[in-house]
Amino acid sequence: MNLLKNFVDCNLDADYDELKKNYKIKIPQNFNFAYDVVDEYAKIQPEKQAMLWCNDNNEELTFNFKQMSELSKQTANLLVAKGIKKGDRVMLILRRRWEFWPLMLALHRIGAIAIPATNQLLAEDITYRIKSAGIKMIVSFDEGKILKQIELSLEKNPADVSLISVLGGGEKWGDFHSELKKYDSSFERPSGENATCNTDPMLLYFTSGTSGYPKMVVHNFLYPLGHIATAKLWQHVVDDGLHFSIAETGWGKAVWGKLYGQWIAGSSVFVYDMLGFTPDLFFEKLQQYHITTFCAPPTVYRFLIRRDLTQIKTPALKHCVTAGEALNSEVYNIFFKQTGFKMHEGYGQTETPLIAGTFKGMEPRPGSMGKAAPGINLEIVDENGKRCPPNQTGDIVIHLSDELTPGIFMGYYGDEENTKKALDSGTYYTGDTAYYDEDGYIWFVGRGDDLIKSTGYRVSPFEVESVLQQHPAVLECAVTGVPDSYRGQAVKASIVLCEGYEPSNELKTEINTFVKGKLAVYKSPRVIEFVKELPKTISGKIRRVQIRQEDERKNK
Repeated sequence: MNLLKNFVDCNLDADYDELKKNYKIKIPQNFNFAYDVVDEYAKIQPEKQAMLWCNDNNEELTFNFKQMSELSKQTANLLVAKGIKKGDRVMLILRRRWEFWPLMLALHRIGAIAIPATNQLLAEDITYRIKSAGIKMIVSFDEGKILKQIELSLEKNPADVSLISVLGGGEKWGDFHSELKKYDSSFERPSGENATCNTDPMLLYFTSGTSGYPKMVVHNFLYPLGHIATAKLWQHVVDDGLHFSIAETGWGKAVWGKLYGQWIAGSSVFVYDMLGFTPDLFFEKLQQYHITTFCAPPTVYRFLIRRDLTQIKTPALKHCVTAGEALNSEVYNIFFKQTGFKMHEGYGQTETPLIAGTFKGMEPRPGSMGKAAPGINLEIVDENGKRCPPNQTGDIVIHLSDELTPGIFMGYYGDEENTKKALDSGTYYTGDTAYYDEDGYIWFVGRGDDLIKSTGYRVSPFEVESVLQQHPAVLECAVTGVPDSYRGQAVKASIVLCEGYEPSNELKTEINTFVKGKLAVYKSPRVIEFVKELPKTISGKIRRVQIRQEDERKNK
């Protein structure tokens, strides 16, 4: 059994049109995921599996809900003893270490604000986060030299920050596992002024910073309920199944696919703490652990289809989804031909849960994010706020009702101006652009500031990049606009070549001719530059803004 009926009162197996009409979350008073989901399972189904964890060192652990409940209570006692209280900010830099889960739950119990972060951070990044969020504690581990970066940050910019390591460390670091043994597994739900309420801040994410310094996105205690649709309606997780989402815990996608919605829906989560993406090992895990539902970004699927997937036997697998970037039709078609699975795309942001997707009863259209998620009032609008007709590019917005919409962020931490700008009008402008087709499917165009305006036309970087990536010479690419006296902006392609290809004018001509054979002439790159690498954020997203800035400097 699962707890879905506690929070949603409609037929969750219905087709999209019925779900869009009837889906509504029942919002409990003072909902807290740790007490109202994890502890509830620990009470009614203590042996129900919550997580199966493994790594590249052949270590393997399983946790049922009773164990996860008790571990998180012990952890809460430890954190309270270290001085953590309601409202304090605690940063977790744990990659995919299993300790992330009891730590997150412990912070929810206390009412402290969890700040997941990637272990790719450098000292400067850590300093920015400590100062911006007023971080009181950092919990990390001694792999990838992240502890040294944290220590370097605090040496250069001293701050009153407690340090705990779940693996390794030195005299500056408390040892999580040895200290945990000192505490028992009882932790009463706080009451009075220490109790959490639905509108309290629970979770803070730094955005990936593709166009400037990262913003601090804050979610309240209703955020987990927003991911019921993510897990049940889009990922199709199975009660007592095993869901596998590829995501490092430092990014929002981790709680999309490794925690909230999956556990509410009764599915266990599979966590593979891999050091690097190795397709053969990856396939081995898929088969060995009988994964039932799977989620990965299109980049991972591009790697997977290089293997002969017909030889991979995954009889338990029922459903595959993808998000993070729009899906190239070639990748979709090859994967479907070899596996029989139609990938279902989804779309959302750090500020939101899943807000659009391909749901039950909808035929996937490769490259389309599907339609608005049940429970989300999403629309594409023009500059006057009017709904766009088919094939007209506009802004993706979410209309907010007077009631709380579970999953939608509560604001940008410490930034009242941008919070008001984003939310006070009653409509959240996502900053992304898209268009409807004649059947109401939504097609992503790009970030508003990434759109190229050339000779009166609007060009989507993604559309051009999708075609470029079909050329055998192109490993990676980024399409941007460069100043052009005649066109306003010309389309430029920055390209990283595959091994075995060398930059040449002949190759530029070949690639351009290839694109012109698949797209309108005005969309083909007027400028092609071969580069060794593309500028990226620490989450791996291409920083087109940096390419534009470098081009502007060159043209001065």
